[in-house]
Parts: sequence; C-alpha cells; structure tokens
Amino acid sequence: MKRIFEIDPWKVVTHKLSKEDKRLQESITAIGNDYMGIRGNFEEGYSGDSLQGTYLAGVWFPDKTRVGWWKNGYPEYFGKSINAPSFIGIGITINGERLDLNQVDFSDFVLSLDMHQGLLTRSFIYHGQDCDVKFEFRRFLHIAQKQAALINVKATVIKGHAKIEFDSTLDGNVVNEDSNYEEHFWLPINEDKTQRTIQVKTKENPYGVPQFTVLLKESLRHDGRVIAGEVTSQTASLSEKVAIELDENQSYELEKDIVVITSRDVAADKQEQAASELMDQLQAKSFEENLSYHTKIWQERWQQSDIEIVGDPAAQQGIRFNILQLFMTYYGEDKRLNVGPKGFTGEKYGGATYWDTEAFIVPMYLAITKPEVTKALLQYRHDQLKGAYHNAAQQGLAGALFPMVTFNGIECHNEWEITFEEIHRNADIPFAIYQYTNYTGDESYVKDEGMDVLVGTARFWADRVHYSKWRKKYVIHGVTGPNEYENNVNNNWFTNTMARWLLKYTLDRLPKATKAAQERVNVSDEEKEHWQDIVDNIYLGEDEDLGIFLQQDDFLDKDIRPVSTIPEDQRPLNQHWSWDKILRSPFIKQADVLQGIYFLNDQYTKEQKEKNFDFYEPLTVHESSLSPSIHSVLAAELGKKQKAVELYERTARLDLDNYNNDTSDGLHITSMSGSWLAIVQGFAGMRYSNNQLSFKPFIPDNWDQYSFKINYRDRLIEVYVNHEETKITLLEGQDLEISVNKQKVMLKEGEAECLKD
Repeated sequence: MKRIFEIDPWKVVTHKLSKEDKRLQESITAIGNDYMGIRGNFEEGYSGDSLQGTYLAGVWFPDKTRVGWWKNGYPEYFGKSINAPSFIGIGITINGERLDLNQVDFSDFVLSLDMHQGLLTRSFIYHGQDCDVKFEFRRFLHIAQKQAALINVKATVIKGHAKIEFDSTLDGNVVNEDSNYEEHFWLPINEDKTQRTIQVKTKENPYGVPQFTVLLKESLRHDGRVIAGEVTSQTASLSEKVAIELDENQSYELEKDIVVITSRDVAADKQEQAASELMDQLQAKSFEENLSYHTKIWQERWQQSDIEIVGDPAAQQGIRFNILQLFMTYYGEDKRLNVGPKGFTGEKYGGATYWDTEAFIVPMYLAITKPEVTKALLQYRHDQLKGAYHNAAQQGLAGALFPMVTFNGIECHNEWEITFEEIHRNADIPFAIYQYTNYTGDESYVKDEGMDVLVGTARFWADRVHYSKWRKKYVIHGVTGPNEYENNVNNNWFTNTMARWLLKYTLDRLPKATKAAQERVNVSDEEKEHWQDIVDNIYLGEDEDLGIFLQQDDFLDKDIRPVSTIPEDQRPLNQHWSWDKILRSPFIKQADVLQGIYFLNDQYTKEQKEKNFDFYEPLTVHESSLSPSIHSVLAAELGKKQKAVELYERTARLDLDNYNNDTSDGLHITSMSGSWLAIVQGFAGMRYSNNQLSFKPFIPDNWDQYSFKINYRDRLIEVYVNHEETKITLLEGQDLEISVNKQKVMLKEGEAECLKD
C-alpha cells in the first residue's frame, strides 16, 4: 500500500513531485471523455522515468500471436490498444534553458485532478539563474465535443526578466512500451503546416482488420484570439513556436486547442474538413466558456451518481475517484464501444473488453445511468455474435463462445490457460441480460435479440459438457475458474453452476420469446430435452462435512492454510512466487465459489453463504482488483461489518493507495464499480428480485452518514443512512412498495419514509 496523494473529498492532489513514483502519479491523474484519454504526462516533457500514453477509443492493432509452441485453436493475432499520436506537447524554454522538472530547480509544486469535472491542473515555480517564473497548467477533454482537448498554460514572472519560448507539438512518432523491438504501429500520411495538422494511419495487417487513420489539428490562442507562430514539420510531426518576453510581475497565457478525428467516424479524405469545422465550433467559445459547458454536463452526471459520505474523507475520495474514472471511460454514447480494464490509462491488457463489464459494471450502471446505457452494453455483445460463433468453431465446439479479450468479437488473447479455459465468461456475459431484465422490468430485449445470445451460448455449453459414466453426472473438464491461481482444473463449481444457470434460464425464457426470435434460434425439442437433462444432472462438488461447495475437484487435497500464514514480504504472490508454487498453493486470487453465491444470491441459504464465506475468504489474497467488492457485499449481508468495511476500503482505494503494487501500469477501471457495489449492495443491502426492491442497511462505525440515489423502473430514489435511522425518499415517479429490513414500505413521490434503527 502506497498513498502519494492527499485526502480531499473532491480532489486528488499532491504538493510533491514523486520522481520515484512518476508513473503512479501519471496513472492516477489520467483523464478521458469516453472518446479518448491521456495519462497524466507533463505538457513540457519529462526526461525521467515516465509512461507516455494517449489512447483513442476503438482504435487498435492486431499484432501477430507469438508463442513458442503453437496449438490448434490459437487466435492469429493479439489485440493491442496502441499508443496514439501525442497532442499535449508544449515544450518550454526559459532564457535558453529547457524546462524539465527532472533537471531544473523548482518549488511550490501542486498537481491536482478536480473530480467535479475531470480538470487536471498543475503549477510550480521555476528557479533559473536570471529569473523565477510561475507556471500554471490546466487541461481537460471536452465531454460534449468529444474530439476536442483544451490546454491552458500561464506563465508569470515573479523575479527577473524571462524570454520564454513555447513549442506546441503534434507527434505521431510514438511507440507502445510493449511493442517488439521499437516496432511502430503508425505510418505517416501527411503534415500540413498551413492547417496545423498531421495525419497518420496504422500499418497494414494480414487479418482483415481495418487500418485506422487519425488526423490531429492544433491551434493556439492568446486572449481568446488565434495566433500564428513559427511552424515547422518533420515526418509525422509538427511544431509551432511562440516566443515572448516578460518582465517581473507580467503574465502570459497560451491556449492550445486540439481536435482529434479518427476513421471510425470520418473517412480519411474528409478528416481535414471535419477537423476545421470542429475547431471553428470549439473556438467559438473561450477556454473558460468551454470549461463551463463541460462542467455543467459533469454536474448533471454527479447529481444522479454521487455517493456522499460524511465522517470518512478517505472513503469519500475513493468512491468519487472511481465514479469519475468510470464515466471518463464509458458512458454508453457509442454502442461500438465497451469498458476496457485499463480504460485510457495504460497499455496493459490490450485495452480490450473482458467479462468484467457484465459482472461488475452492469449492476452499477443500471442504477445510476439511463437504461439505454446498459442496453448499449447488451447490444455490443449481440453485434459480436458472429465472432462468438467463430470462436467456438475454432475450438471444435457448437454454438457461440464469447471471447475472453476482444475488440471486434473475435478472440484476440493468446494465454491458453486463460483464453481457452476460463470459459465461465460464456455464462457471465449473458447473465447481464438477466440483470437488465430483472432490474428494469423491460422484457423486450430478452424476448428478442437476447434470445440469440442465450441460445448461442446454451448450445456451446451443451457441447462443452460431457457425461461421466463413473459419476453418472455431466461434468466439465479442463477449465480455469475466476480464481486464475488454478489452471486446467476439472469441475470448477462456479463454471458448472453458471453453465447450469444459463441452460435453465434459456429454457425458462424460450416459450416467452417473440415468434420471430423463436424462428431464428430454432431450438428443437431434442435440444430442449438434452439441456434439461444437463440442468438436472450436472455435477456440483460439495463437501458435506464442511458444508461447502468444492471450488474444483481435489481442492481439499491442498495444504489448506489461511493467507495470514504468508510472510508479508512475499505479497503480492504473483510478484514473488513462481507460477508453479502459486498453482500448488491453496491461495485464491479472487472470489470463485463466492462469485457464484453473489450472482445467484437468492438461491442459497444464509447457512450455506456463511460456511462458504468462512472457509474461502481466509484463503483469498485479493490479488485481483475484482475480488474485494464481492467479498465486501457478502460480508455485509452476513453481518460481518468489520470485514465488509475493510474490504470496501480496499476496493475504494485500490488505485489511490496502490494496494496491489501495479497501478503504475494503469488504473483498474472495470473493478472501480466495486466500491459502489460495496456501499449500495453491501452496506445498504440493496437487492432486486421477483419485482421487489429491498434494502437492509447498516453504517460503518467511523462514518456519520451516507446517501446515494438510484433510478429504478422510471423512479428516482434517494437513500440516506445514519446511526439512528434510514430515510428513503421517492424523488420522482409513481408510488412504489419496497422492503426495508423485511418490512414493507410504500414510497410516495416527494415523501420520505424514515425507519429507526
């Protein structure tokens, strides 16, 4: 655990440039607008250790799969989220000295991410031989005009005289840090000094993946007016220099406006015209006016989504940071996109889509965004069904297999134990259909397009199981469950349980599907009988003496001992132990059996939940970012308040406090919903099943109060909890009967229901 930013309810701020943790600072101060994003790199450059990163949503490259021993079924390529051309550059020279905070003398450093609107600011005083100059930077990515980025830098001479040269750059000569042998993914097309643009495209590939073309345009303003500097260009790069001279107490502000156009939206030959039009729209408003409009939209989002905590500033900062980063990554406005595990904050995981979205993002977005946002995530998977059928066929299996990692529906990850064994995703992803239907009450999707997904994945599972004559049960061999510290196991309980659920849910929904959907999927009576036989006879391991579900066959043969027996200096395990040692150990990376109990919560008794939690949680190292939230929710349900709060703190501040010592690679975006789940489903005990919304609230001892809003079936509800009472208010919508601590309560619009604890 490492905390390098100060505690503040609405800011992530530090007064120290932590050179040894520069990458960590860059990750935590990354910003985005669900079209593009930038790590918290310095505009003027930095010669010390740094990970420069600019990323464009949906822009990627299919890099050839390189493995020593090729196996049939491997995907041909590995999808990479490529580092995009950099547009933030504003090199600065003062009296001939290059401004580089790794080299020059400076003081009064402040770096701040304002969470009200995703505004990144930085200031410091440069101390030169002849002058002292204060520099102030402001940067944001426009939430309304997605293709626009705005940077403002102000220089004020505090002492002496300064000749300052600004060098605004666009740079297409970038590489991924994980590229092979400094491999470039971008090819130059054009540099236009008059238009202040560069245009590049991704290099050719042999896999039929389209080449992406990107055009960047910059324009400089001073006092709201466009200014022209000295422009030069080189291959795939452009420079515009502006020189000024300032005496003591004089200031100068330079604004850099950027427009980024990709071929996902505008054809290459139309990009320059589109960029000019967008720049005109952007510059019709001043920096301040654009920021004000941008902030107004953020205020509307916060009005719906904010969770207010009184009494614990660290917890407050954590939840707001996570909501901010999620919304800067994805807000459902482009149905071609999904949520990448690192978002726009790093290269790791390729920036692609995992099962994390359906398991962790959907429950949160259902409650704090419009239903259309979640429906866009469902549509994303439906649109990629063709790829899912391809993936299953590659493995010689029937039906549709959703990928572990993807940009376009085709599997593009090549770690066999994960990609081809962690198939539980093929039930977790359709589980989002159930969650959407159950929460919104809208059955239109599951009755039509959703049926294509359910039947496609059901056919996969019916082929992937096999009948064991010895057990007289259907079994599933050769899988990896959510606990990735176990590979190639047989009868992972979670996988078998979710396969059974998927088949049962599909059978239940089939008769209610539209006629058109039933004709499309064309499920025969023979298929239905086979699916029902699997539902009735699938093997689900259990140990009656312990009263637990077995994570997989032979799990109890391990040297069962708690995580507390591991020396502290050997954690995280994946950074200290060999893979062989990890695989043989009893230690669990993340919720596995408990993930299934969380998903299918109403199917298990309190005793079953308690025995499984008490057995598995002490074995869990929580070295997956997805793990703490699930355990926190279950701990809260079971009355284990201290454990619930402990795990909330871990999920809420996973990146802010660098719990797993890996945030320098980028933030854990898809697990950030975990802090919301821990409060709303955990502390407040929110559940929704059988058309009944219910709550079972408690409050952490060190909090004074907390409150949040949810939308539920065209209603806006506010929940407020302190140590004396729970107050639930129907802010908008028709009367609704809910349950609070198993007591029926009728909510009426504009009225609050108070229940004493």
